[in-house]
Amino acid sequence: MNVIARRDVAPEAMAKRPHAIVIGAGFGGLAAAIRLGARGWRVTVLERCEQPGGRASVFRQDGFVFDAGPTIITAPFLLEELWALAGGRMADDVDLRSIDPFYRIRFDDGMHIDCSGDHAAMCAEIGRLAPGDVAGYERFIAMTEEIYRIGFEQLGHVPFGHWTDMARILPDLVRLSGHRSVHGLVARHVRDPRVRAALSFHPLLVGGNPFRVSAIYALILHLERRHGVHFAMGGTGAIVAGLARLIERQGNRIRCNTPVDRILVREGAASGVELADGSRIAADIVVSDACTGFTYGHLLRGVARRRWTDRKLAAARYSMGLFVWYFGTDRQFGEVPHHTIVMGPRYRGLLDDIFEKKRLAPDMSLYLHRPTATDPALAPAGCDAFYALAPVPHLGGGQDWAREAEAFRQRVERRLEETVMPGLGGHIVTSRVMTPRDFATRYDSTLGAGFGMEPVLTQSAWFRPHNASEDVRNLFLVGAGTHPGAGVPGVLSTARVLDTVVPDANAFV
Repeated sequence: MNVIARRDVAPEAMAKRPHAIVIGAGFGGLAAAIRLGARGWRVTVLERCEQPGGRASVFRQDGFVFDAGPTIITAPFLLEELWALAGGRMADDVDLRSIDPFYRIRFDDGMHIDCSGDHAAMCAEIGRLAPGDVAGYERFIAMTEEIYRIGFEQLGHVPFGHWTDMARILPDLVRLSGHRSVHGLVARHVRDPRVRAALSFHPLLVGGNPFRVSAIYALILHLERRHGVHFAMGGTGAIVAGLARLIERQGNRIRCNTPVDRILVREGAASGVELADGSRIAADIVVSDACTGFTYGHLLRGVARRRWTDRKLAAARYSMGLFVWYFGTDRQFGEVPHHTIVMGPRYRGLLDDIFEKKRLAPDMSLYLHRPTATDPALAPAGCDAFYALAPVPHLGGGQDWAREAEAFRQRVERRLEETVMPGLGGHIVTSRVMTPRDFATRYDSTLGAGFGMEPVLTQSAWFRPHNASEDVRNLFLVGAGTHPGAGVPGVLSTARVLDTVVPDANAFV
């Protein structure tokens, strides 16, 4: 790869370089811009919201700072690589702290385990909960290492542009039980239902039902163990700000409050974009970090599409929706760790309600984020900042969130009071929520899904929308909706794939 230091390129020389437009300034779009900038492209990032970050943007309210979306960094080397490509060091811009234990899982019976990368400590935690499952746990962990080696290290940054790419990995898929679900693989090794839940919930982090997605997604567990769980001081928004500065240092730019209305196509190739205000910007290539359903269904409306037709998009399965309650308290809850997962009374039944029946269930499971456990500066002195996230059906369930939101928020509050935050209601001083409807309107997410297309086997790898569009030349896709998929490591890896499918800028001169 030909890496070009852009800070030393004169403005007139920059103007002559081939132009790449990136739609969306989420992690995928920012990473794509940096990688393209390092390879000689003149890059313009167009972001519809008022700030970069996409789902990783930041809300500031009443002295509290809330990360809107991702809160866990599990593959810091992918970020460090971006800084290196731009001639810098991530440590100079971002203070990344290791979180240990990673998170606490609190079960409905009141028991809990603290999950970490320490093998002996984890065996002790499993043994405290289910002594008969320790040996099975160790066998499962050994298997996740092999799944990670194949699924992430070897295939995570490889484009699946042809069906033969899929055929080539079939033997490994079968050998690694890829035809089974994550929960099915876990259940072959351990028996206690709490341990099964603790070892199989990880696909929810990328929008998948553990009872449906391929066991290949068990690699997420090993990714955590191998590289740790991290948090950026200042919040995930500090990483976004650092990436934005890298783009500026390369001589490129991000334009916020600039929604794209359509991708322009000439003779079957992307030739630029038309903005919502009617103005047009020409480009040699276009990279879309927008939801793939929105990219094909709206940004390419009227363009002939052989594979990702409107009918195929409508038939696709989309990930669950997310209800997120951001709140601040006038006291600190020191007994609550940085990351807590509050399991409900049902596991499979709740997920069936969310993914299959698409109904709001009477019970819930929650992810509770307390960033002030690590960075007190994210709240006023003596206060705590939180967000509580509940998986819910996407908008295909027909819920009226304008009517449901406050009642559901109150249910979340009661659940937290009953489990890990007694007395919470009397200490809330600021509050806001996001529902699947907000994901649809703010992020142009199809059906308000939190993670784009659901990562079932028939919507993964070659079956997922390709990084190099199958329908339009010089159009490329990054973000949760393309290969390898959602989650910060997956999204950063989609931009990594561009190094293979997009030539250096000098090829376009």
